[in-house]
Amino acid sequence: MLEELEVRDLGPIHHALLKPATGMTAITGETGAGKSMLLNAIRLLSGVPARGDLVSPGSKEAWVQGIFTQEEGAPVLGIIDQAGLPAEDDGQVFISRSIPVGGRSRAAVNGRSAPLSLLEGISSDLVTVHGQTDQMRMANPGRQRDFLDAYAQDEHELAEFRLAWSSYQSSRKRLDSLRNQEAGLAAQADYLRESIDRIDQVDPHPGEDEDLHQQRDRIEHAAQISQGLRMALGALDAAQVDPDGDGPSVSGLLEQAISALEGIGIGGVFQESARRLRSMNTDLSDLVFTLSSEMDDEVQEGDLDKINARIHDLGELTRRWGPTIDDVLAWRDKSRLDLEDMDASPEKLQELQDQCSHDRDAALKAARALSRTRATAGHTLGDRVSEELESLAMAGAGLEVKVVQQDDDALDQHGLDDISFLFTPYPGSPQLPMGKSASGGELSRLMLAMELVAAEARTAGMKPGAGNGQASDGGGDVLPNQNQAMRESMTFIFDEVDAGVGGRAAVELGRRLARLAVTSQVIVVTHLPQVASWADAQFVVSKHDGQSGGVETVVDEVAGETRQREIARMLSGSESTTSLEHARELLVSSRL
Repeated sequence: MLEELEVRDLGPIHHALLKPATGMTAITGETGAGKSMLLNAIRLLSGVPARGDLVSPGSKEAWVQGIFTQEEGAPVLGIIDQAGLPAEDDGQVFISRSIPVGGRSRAAVNGRSAPLSLLEGISSDLVTVHGQTDQMRMANPGRQRDFLDAYAQDEHELAEFRLAWSSYQSSRKRLDSLRNQEAGLAAQADYLRESIDRIDQVDPHPGEDEDLHQQRDRIEHAAQISQGLRMALGALDAAQVDPDGDGPSVSGLLEQAISALEGIGIGGVFQESARRLRSMNTDLSDLVFTLSSEMDDEVQEGDLDKINARIHDLGELTRRWGPTIDDVLAWRDKSRLDLEDMDASPEKLQELQDQCSHDRDAALKAARALSRTRATAGHTLGDRVSEELESLAMAGAGLEVKVVQQDDDALDQHGLDDISFLFTPYPGSPQLPMGKSASGGELSRLMLAMELVAAEARTAGMKPGAGNGQASDGGGDVLPNQNQAMRESMTFIFDEVDAGVGGRAAVELGRRLARLAVTSQVIVVTHLPQVASWADAQFVVSKHDGQSGGVETVVDEVAGETRQREIARMLSGSESTTSLEHARELLVSSRL
C-alpha cells in the first residue's frame, strides 16, 4: 500500500506531498492542471525510463519518493532483503528516484542505491497502473496467463505441475547428457582398456622404479666402488683384500691395546679405556664384515641392459599416468572402476529413457489437470467481467477468456495451454485481442471490471464457480464479504477510466471503484464528481501563480466544506447554492 508520495521539481510541480487513503483516493482538477505528472511520478518509481525534459524549468533535477507498507511475509520484502536492502521493522519500503536534466537517473531503495531492474521487479507487487499506455502490457500472453492463474486460485495445480515439470526437465537433461556422451564414452572406454592392458603387461610394483635407479647407479659406478672398498678394507684388514698378506689389521692392533690395558690390573680409567676400545673393536668388526660383503656382490654380465630396459618401460608408464609408479597403479585401479560404469551405460541409458518417459507422462497429467482448472476459471472470469461491463456504460461489451489445450508436443514450463483474452468493445464488433481493440477509457473500464471480479474471488477465498455465498447489494452487484475481506498490499491506479461515461453509469463506476477499495488501495484520476464522491480522500491538482512569477501546479487535499465546493465545481463549474446542495447530497449518497 502506498502511504506517501512526494514529488519535487517534476514538470509543473515544484513540490507535492500526497498521502492517499487506505481505501479509495480521487485525484481531480481541471484539464491541463498536471494530474498526469503524479502518474508519471509513480511510473518513475516503477523503473520506467526517465527523461530530462520532465525536470521543472530552472531546476537541476527532479526527485520523487514513494513510501510503501507491506505485511510481514510479503514477496517484496523477500526480494529487497535478498538484494541487501531490508525494509524497516514496520514493513515500510522507501523507493526514490532522481532525474537530472542531463545524465542518468539514480534510484534508491531504503536509502541505498539500487538498479532500475530491482524497481521493475518489485513494482509489479506494489502498484498496478491502468492507463492508456500501461494497459498495453495486458496484451502480453504471459500476463494474461498470470492473471487467469491468480483468479483461478490454482496454486495447488500449479505447484503439482511445476514439481512434475522440474522432475521431467531433470531426467531429460541427464538423458540428453548421456546420449551426447555415448560416442565419446566408447572412445574413452577403448582408451582405458588399452591403457590398463599396457600397464598390466609391464606389471610394475610399488617403488620399483626407485629401486632400479639405485641398482643402475651402483652398476655404472662399479669400478669406483670396487677401488674404494679395496682401499678401505686394505687399511682396516689387509687379509680381506689379500688372504696371503701378513699385514696387521686394525682389529688386531685394538686387541693388543685392550690386552695391554687390562694387564695393568688396576681399575678406573685403564679398565674403562679397555672397555671402550672393545666396544669400538666390535663396531669395527661389523663394519669390516659389511664392506667385505659388498665386495662379494659382483655384477653379472648383462644386468645393466636388463635394468635399463626395465627403467625405460616403467618410465613410459610414469610419463603417461605418473609421475610415480604408485600414481600409475592408482590410475589403473580407478580406470577399472570407470570402465565398469561405461560398460554398463546401455543399461543406464535404458533406465534413464524409462525414467524420462515416466516423468513426462506425469508432467502431462499435471498439465491437463491445470488446463481443466484454467478453462473452468476462464469461462467464469469472462462471464463475470461481461456482467460488470454492462454496469460500466459498456452494454453489449464482453470478454471471452479462451483456454485451448495444445498437443502434447507443445508442453513447456507453463503447461499445455494457449490462453487469450478476447475483448468485444461494442455490439457487432469482432473479437480482437485485448489491448488492441479499444480506446483508453474502454480498456480502463475493462481492467476495472477484471480487477473487481478478481478481488471478489480473492475475498471469497474459494475457486471460481464454487458456491461461495457472497452477498448481494440488492442491485445485482456481488459485494465482498466484510468478515472475510483482507486488505491486499497492491495499489491500483486508474486513469481515463471515466472517459465517455456520465449519468447513472458514472455513479456505477464510482461504486465499483469503491467496492474494489474494500480489499485494495485504489487511486483514480477522474473528471467526474459521481466518481470522486465515492473516494475516502480527495486531492485537487490546480495551477497557481508561483513565487518566481511563473505558473506552478499544487496538490491540495480537500475535506469537509472544501471538498463539497470542489464537487460542486466539478458538477456545474461554479459554487452556486444549487450545485453545493447537489454536491452535499452526492457525497452523502456515495456510500457502500
